[in-house]
Parts: sequence; structure tokens; C-alpha cells
Amino acid sequence: MEIARQAGSPSTEAKRLLKELKEHFDYDIHALQLVYVYRSNHSVEIEELRNAAQQALLDPILEEVLSDERLRREYDWCVEFGPKSGVTDNLGQTAQCALEDRLGKPLSSSQVIRSGKRLYLKGNLNETQIYEMAANCLANPLVDDIFITQCSTEAKLYETISLDLSNDELIALSRRRQLALNLEEMQAIAAYYRREGVQELREEKGLPKWPTDGELEALAQTWSEHCKHKIFNACIRYQTEEKEEVIDRPFSLYIRGATKKIAEKVNFLLSVFHDNAGVVKFTKDYCLCFKVETHNSPSALDPYGGALTGILGVNRDIMGTGRGARLLANTDVFCFAEPNYEHPLPTRILHPKRILQGVRRGVEHGGNKSGVPTLNGSLVFDERYLGKPLVYCGSVGIMPNTLMGKASHEKELYAGDLIVVAGGRTGKDGIHGATFSSEAFHEDSPVSAVQIGDPFTQKKLHDFLLQARDRGLLRTLTDNGAGGFSSSIGELAQLTGGCTLHLDRAPLKYSGLSPWEILVSESQERMTLGVEASCLDQLRELADLHEVEIAHLGVFDDEGFFHVLYEGKTVVYLDMDFLHDGVPQLQLEAVWKGFSSQREIEKENDPRFCLDYGPQLKQLLAQPNICSKESIVRQYDHEVQGGTFVKPFCGVEEKGPSDAAVMRPIEIESNEAFVLSHGICPRYSDYDCYHMTALAIDEAVRNALAVGADPERLALLDNYCWPDPVYDPEHTPDGKEKLGQLIRSLQALYDVCVAWSTPLISGKDSMKNDYKIGKTKISVPPTVLISCMGMMDDSRKALTMDFKQEGHLIYLLGETKGELLGSEYHHCLGIKDVGILPEVQIESALLTFKALYQAIQNEYVASCHDCSDGGLAVALAESAFAGGLGATVQLDKVSRSNCSENFELLFSESPSRFIVTVPKNKQEAFERLFQSLSFACIGQVEADSRLRIKGLEQTIILDESIQDLQEAWQSNPISAV
Repeated sequence: MEIARQAGSPSTEAKRLLKELKEHFDYDIHALQLVYVYRSNHSVEIEELRNAAQQALLDPILEEVLSDERLRREYDWCVEFGPKSGVTDNLGQTAQCALEDRLGKPLSSSQVIRSGKRLYLKGNLNETQIYEMAANCLANPLVDDIFITQCSTEAKLYETISLDLSNDELIALSRRRQLALNLEEMQAIAAYYRREGVQELREEKGLPKWPTDGELEALAQTWSEHCKHKIFNACIRYQTEEKEEVIDRPFSLYIRGATKKIAEKVNFLLSVFHDNAGVVKFTKDYCLCFKVETHNSPSALDPYGGALTGILGVNRDIMGTGRGARLLANTDVFCFAEPNYEHPLPTRILHPKRILQGVRRGVEHGGNKSGVPTLNGSLVFDERYLGKPLVYCGSVGIMPNTLMGKASHEKELYAGDLIVVAGGRTGKDGIHGATFSSEAFHEDSPVSAVQIGDPFTQKKLHDFLLQARDRGLLRTLTDNGAGGFSSSIGELAQLTGGCTLHLDRAPLKYSGLSPWEILVSESQERMTLGVEASCLDQLRELADLHEVEIAHLGVFDDEGFFHVLYEGKTVVYLDMDFLHDGVPQLQLEAVWKGFSSQREIEKENDPRFCLDYGPQLKQLLAQPNICSKESIVRQYDHEVQGGTFVKPFCGVEEKGPSDAAVMRPIEIESNEAFVLSHGICPRYSDYDCYHMTALAIDEAVRNALAVGADPERLALLDNYCWPDPVYDPEHTPDGKEKLGQLIRSLQALYDVCVAWSTPLISGKDSMKNDYKIGKTKISVPPTVLISCMGMMDDSRKALTMDFKQEGHLIYLLGETKGELLGSEYHHCLGIKDVGILPEVQIESALLTFKALYQAIQNEYVASCHDCSDGGLAVALAESAFAGGLGATVQLDKVSRSNCSENFELLFSESPSRFIVTVPKNKQEAFERLFQSLSFACIGQVEADSRLRIKGLEQTIILDESIQDLQEAWQSNPISAV
């Protein structure tokens, strides 16, 4: 209901607003109309509610109920603002009380009244000017939603967009409409519309020769890098110093190819690469699904909104896998510039501290308010993430293996099944999200591309979908993410061969949306369902019970077309084959030359040679990538659902950083559990992305094994975030080298995963992580996040990293080499391009992994911690202060090669290594398991709360209290962000 002063009697507030806007802004405003808006979220007894509202809320002498359509004919722009979801709406609450008094009964929670204001403006204005006025004089963007729509004197179903253009004009059109399409793609679209058969069909449907705005937008989102992964499916001419080769579709060759080969050896894969998440067997009755997404571009513009939408979006991926899964756990990994950044910020870049605070709060609100624990994650700091932060959000779900006699992980859909949308309403938020994320962050990057999330609405939707699934009311479902209806309905329609979609049936947040905006809006909390016609009424009843709004939008068919209508008239009519398979394959070039600029340091000027390494260890513990993140992590709920065995912190005071999380879902009656871990080490990509990727896999795997996961039941996810690797002499002159780094990385992914039989079950690539405004360009370092989900037969055998008891023997598993190139130790000392790059010894590492697992199963091991950033010294310090116990260690006992200095043994980041403690009565049995491998007993746990390390010369080179070490670890201001 819209209420305003009667014609000829403008309100005092409207007069004040017009005066204030003219005083503060030198804009051409001719007139305005202020309207109060009241909304109910439900349609039950709508006429009764409307009549009561007119009696309770309207002053019949001064006010009238207005028609939005009439006002849109009289004015040029409409801006609506009101309290965000979750923000107290005092006017709405007052209106609700008045309505309840008039009705003589309370309203249900689904009929909650929300208030807002609309300002209709007449004048020569643009959207940027209107937002500036709204954000500064009308509303507070922190607590108020602001929606801007352009009024039209003549309602238009669509705009016809001619493609009879020159090459330069085609590129300009792509840029102007935020399509993110290249010249070849624009030419392919133009060629499609020139086909004789296409023109005849369009004429039959009453469509023009050239595309409508809806068709062009649908093609742009479907063909976007974000959705189509064009770089990973390109044909690449790859040149190294030794040879030149053509690599056709690297995704199929390296990622899908690795998993296909591994699938011949393992038996736990159920669904990989063709659904919203990967699915693996868990127990005899249940399976698990796992997905990690990135939300980098939105988080650069709006850290809170971007991150909130990121975690809620990946939750919907889980909800939309197979026939639907229950949410179990979340993960998050963030890559930022350091929050104490003190230099001037380039245009449109937010300060890293603000981004960190907003992103953390967004993920926290998304998980905590949805009842999903956040179990695993990390923060990585590098100045090159200033231009675009990386925000990885992951989610795990659980499904019964079968539902009503059918496999739960399989989707099915038939011609004649209904298109139903459930959940939130559609608005302008998120438009162009898919295409915006497919290009560099530039001066025209749209604020509207950031979606607005509502965890509570999604929680209701989640519970409704699970019950609908269990009652057999759904054929299948998928989430509305990038591209909105165009993507979700268009992709499901591939299962039947077509669809007919009526956009005017979609529930809207507000009026004024064009059909193309409804089609590609990425408004959140929406799921698209495939429903058998006979089940629709039962589904509506269940939706009402859960207070979830659903709408029947059309039908899936087998006509071969993506057919979209608005008020009975066709606005989009695209051949399904062209829509999904018509994008031209990219032809790219890649070059790999290798790294060779190492240098030496004169010993007398080398800070690594010293008598006491205590100060250096404390300095290292305070480094941003090593220090405690407890104040950040503690704000996430780790306990909800009651299944968490190993949490983010452990030890006597729960201060020690756990290597991985262990969870046993409430559905599971046995002691079986799953493990979540990850690996990420972008600093090594400066030298060789092959080894960077191998090290990330190694880190993810050893973290999982450190808590007790089975090395023969690990599933991995690969999430690539790369600077633009497409060569352009003006914008990306280093594109060939960046693409060469990508090929190196993919080759490592294949080699390590195949050797270790760790299949890749899902993943995502984000290939345009650059900032480019004016002459300033900032590119992220090539970054791969490897997420790992492992299985445990007995959660009671799960380990933590803290030392447990005085007298336990300390073992270092694996071989230590002088591998310090790119290390945290060198970064801490300001040493660059010196030393040997860590390399994974693939075969020997696997033998160590299997022996460690057997030792844990035999209960020989009391604690286990992986050696990671900072090497042996940092791992020992963390295990010591976590357990409240000291240790005595002798470096000359360490199994080593090409390693002759104390600092190399202390701080080398050689991979595949673990610190384990073993009771003395288990020593002999433990050592038998490792007798043919590299390992050594290097010391024992002490009760005196000091960490003492003897060097190669048998002299004490480090003697520090664990209290001081812990204080150093907690001293970085990041821990208080």
C-alpha cells in the first residue's frame, strides 16, 4: 500500500526534502512526491488485510492511496528506502499494532509489516546523482536499503539492440552494458541473429530481427567467464624453453582427467563436476557434498554484503545439490592486504582493515544466523590483494544415500514438470553479478552487482526444502546464483530440452523492474524447483506452513528453446544449443620461462647467522600469516549442531591452532566422522606455480592427516584465483606468462592428485582478479586454494596438535632440506629471492602419510602437528604453548639433506613433515612403522614450560618460555581486529 498527501496538498516533509536537496545538491530537480509504503510478505487474506490497512493507516481527509503506475507516468525516477532486514522497523511495528487492533487478531510472523518511503522525482537526473542524494539526505546505507528505478512514460517490454555494428562499436556495446564479452563472442551472437531460420522463428514470435535486451543479457551471463570457465576450456598454445605444444581444454585434461583416472582406483565418488557440489560416500546410509566458491568482486565493493552473499550463496549450492542436502558446516579463507596498510589508497579501493572487518562480519552473520558452524579457515596477507581481495566461502552438506528408492545425488526432470521459485523476492540487487565478476575491477564496476542477503529467510527456505524433499514433492532443484532465473532455469532446462518461463509471475520486492532485470537479477535466498504438476498444491501447503513464498513461473518442456514471456508476450526466444554451447572457444597463448634470479648474501651481513634464535622466533610468531587470529575466529559459532569434535582451537586453554576440523553429524549413530582442512601458499607462485600448487595440496592433505583422516579416503576441491591470463598488448602484456603459470599449476594438480589418489570433486575458477583504473594496475598473485574433506572410521581417535604429557618423545617425520626460498622466515627478515624452493617429494610423502595414519590407528601417537609456515621452530612453539608444556630438542638428530645451518633446520618449510609425540612405551612399535622412511626422534616434552633447542654444535641456540612465545604469537594487532 502506498499512501501520500492528496493532490494539491503536498506534505510538510515533502516540501522540506525538496528544499534540502536543492540546497545541498546542484542538481536539476523540478518536483518530488513523497509516499509512505507498507508491505506484508504474504498473500493470505490479502483483501481483509488491505481493507484494515486503509482504515488503520490512512487519514482520509489529507491522504489517499496512490497508484504506482500513475506516479511512474508523472515522474522520471523513483527511489525507495527503508530499514534493512534485521534492523528494527519502528514505523512498521506501529503499523502492525494498529492493523492487529483493527483486525482483532495478531498477524502471523509471515505477515509482518515492513515500512518504507518512496520519493518520486522529476528532473534531469541520473542514477549516480540520485544515489548520492539518497545516501546523504534520505537514508543511512548502513541500516537502510536503497532501491532506485527509472520511471517510464511508456511501458516497454524490451529494448531492441542492433548488432549491425562495427567491431569497435560491438566492443563499446559490451562495455557499456557490462556484458564482459569479447569481439569474437559479440560477432558470434550477431551471426546467430543473421541466420535465416532464426529470423523466421523470431518473426513468428513477434520479435525483432536483432536481440532484445533480455536475450543479450541472458547470453552474456551464460557465456560469462564466471559461468562458462572459458579460459579453462580454451585451446592453448603452450611454449616452454624445451618444447611447444597445444593444450585443448585444460580443465578436461588436467582436472577432470585426473579424477577420471583416480576413479578407477577409489570407490567413494558419487557425483563430480556436473552439479552444484561434489558428492562422495560417507557412511552406509549417508553421503556428503562439498563446495567452495569465491566472492571477490562483490567483497571489493561492499565487504559485508559481498561476504554475506558469498556464504549464503555457497550454502544454496549445497541445498541445490542432487535432490537437496542439509547444511552441516562452513569454511572460509580470506586473502587481504595487511590491515595496518598506511599508504594512499587508489581510487575506489577500500582500506584493507575495513574489508577485513566487513568480510568477517558478513560470513559470521551468514553462518551464525543460519545455524551452520564455521569450522575451518585461514587468513593470508599480501599487499597485492589490495586491488581485489579473495574471499573463499565453503560449505558441506549431508544427504541420505537414497530417497524413495532413488539415489539422492542424481537430478531428474521431465517435460511437463513445473518451474517453481521459492524463497526471497526478486529485486535489482545483484544485476550483472556474473559479468561483473568476469572482468577486472574498474571505474565503471557497478555497485548494483552486489547482492543483499537475508540469513533468516534462507534458513526457513532450507528447512522447507528438506521437508519437501523427504515428502517427494520435488523432482529436483538448483540455486539462483550468478545470472538468476536465466542461469538456474536455463541450466535445469537442459535436462528436458527447453522451457517456457513467465516473468510477470515472479514475486518482486518492488515495482518498476524491466523484464530483463527480473530475468538476470541475482537477488538472494531464491531456489528454482522442478515440480511434478500433481504435487504443486501440496507444495503450496507446506510452503505456507514454513512461511516461505513460492510461485509457479512456467513449465519445463522439450521444444529446444529458452522461451521467456512477460504478460503473455515473448521477450526472449533463444535456441538452447546456442545459449549453452554457442560460445566460441578461446584461442590463447601461454609461455613458461622459469625463475632464475636467485642471489647470495655475504655471511657477515646475513642476519640468519646468530647465537640466539629466540628473538627471531618471536618475531616470526608475530608475523601476520602466522600470528593468532583468535579474536576473529572466536566470533564464528563452532558448536551449533553439536557435532564438532576438533574445533579451530585446542589445548589446555583452547589457544592452540588446530590443523583441521573433525565433525560427526547428528544423523550418524556410529563413530564415523569427516575432516575439513585446506592448503594455500600463494607466495611460492612468484617462483614456480607448479611447486606452489603441489605445496598447497601437500598442506591440505597433511593438515587432514594430522587429526587422523584416512589418506585413502580424501577428496579435494581446487579453487583458482588468477590475474587476467588473456594476452592483450595494452591491458595485459604479461598475459602469456600468467597463462603459462596456470598451465604449470594444472600440471602439478594432475601429477600430485593422481599419485596420491586424491580425486578433485568440485572447484571454481576466478580469472580476472585485477584492479585497473587509470594508470594503476594491481594484480593478485596466482592463488590456488585446495580444500580437503577426509573420512575417519572412529572419531574417538581424532588427534590435536598440543603436547599432552611430560616425557613423551618428540619425532619429526619427513626429511628437512634447506628450502627457504619464499619462506615466512625470509619475508620476516626482508630477504628476497634467496635459497631453494620447497618441492614435494611425491612418492616418499605418500609413504609417510600412510605410515602416520597406521600409527594413529594403532594409538601410538599422542599429538600431531604439521610443519608449515615458519617451519620446525614455529610448529614446536605452537604445540608447546598449546599444551602448556615445554620441550628439549636437538637439531643434530633431524633427518636432513642439503641442510647444514641451524637456521635452515629451524625455519625451512620443507613439505610433508609432522611433529608427533609418542609415549615411551609405544616407541619401538612406532619406529617399526617408519623404519624405511625419513624420521627422527629429536627430543622430548618437558614440564618446565620452556622450549630449548640445541644446535648442530650441541650448544643452546634457543631458550624461551612458552608464555613469552604465546604472547609473541598473540601480539600482532590483527588479533584484535
